[in-house]
Amino acid sequence: MTLQKNLLRLCRRSGTSRRKSLAILQSSTWARMIIAGILLITGTFPARTTADDRKSSSGGQWRSLPLITDGKINPAWAQVGWGGFAVDGEAIRTECDERGMGLLFYKPEKFGDCQVRIVYRTETPKSNAGVFVQMDDGIVSKIGEKSPEVHRDAKGKLSPEMINKLKEASEKHLGGWYPVHHGYEVQIQDSGGQWHRTGSIYSLAKAAPVPEKPQSDWRTMIITLDGERITVDVDSKHLSSFDPSAADNPPRKNWTEPIRELKRPTHGYIGLQNHDPGDVVWFKEVSVRPSNEGRNEVIPRREREHGLTSASPGFLVDL
Repeated sequence: MTLQKNLLRLCRRSGTSRRKSLAILQSSTWARMIIAGILLITGTFPARTTADDRKSSSGGQWRSLPLITDGKINPAWAQVGWGGFAVDGEAIRTECDERGMGLLFYKPEKFGDCQVRIVYRTETPKSNAGVFVQMDDGIVSKIGEKSPEVHRDAKGKLSPEMINKLKEASEKHLGGWYPVHHGYEVQIQDSGGQWHRTGSIYSLAKAAPVPEKPQSDWRTMIITLDGERITVDVDSKHLSSFDPSAADNPPRKNWTEPIRELKRPTHGYIGLQNHDPGDVVWFKEVSVRPSNEGRNEVIPRREREHGLTSASPGFLVDL
């Protein structure tokens, strides 16, 4: 939690409205100095947060985004690109297509300053999928769009010609490649390297290994969206953190990785990826809940322009 959020919380406890509190903090250095002093004296500043702290301090109840209705994929979810998902008991299962990858995204709402909980399991450690967050509005126009189809040889390999077709689809942001460049992928693939394994922000933030458990067991992933920042926990273990404004983020290395220069929204669409043939992943639950106190407020434009939002990273009081 940033110093600014503590200042706002103290103002709210005094009965001051959020808009007036922000105005005070914007206009008066002395006011910020006084409030910061009170925080120091009273010990209001929290200790460094852990993964469990982030979960326990979140407000509100989990709200399910239904995946299945009447034995079919809930119509609130729409497919972009090739392949799709099939109902398999109480879960939905990836139905991958050799012609290209795809994405199932939730149409009715955009999400930010919240937590997203995904209950999933994979067939093997190599099974590849992902959870996309902070996708921009352009994803809506991509519903039903497919990239140029590719085909594989008898061994499942792509020829140089087919790889070039995929590369072109990536460069043109077609079909399932659109979310790669206009959102962030939280990877699912236990056997990948640290930049491309489960819990990583694909190629942008490396992840610790997932906790060991039987392959057939369900896992619970919690993605915390805090302004631009993203943190990922799986089975109560913190795996990764990502801040797109950080100076040391890795550069893009090849065409399969997301473009860094395109800014993603803090409040965007979420979706589930289906990848390549043989990549079997089940999803049993997608739920959301607002993060800490006040995080889900709509911030007036003037206040956003001055950086006085609850999602502003690195806010410091000028003492």
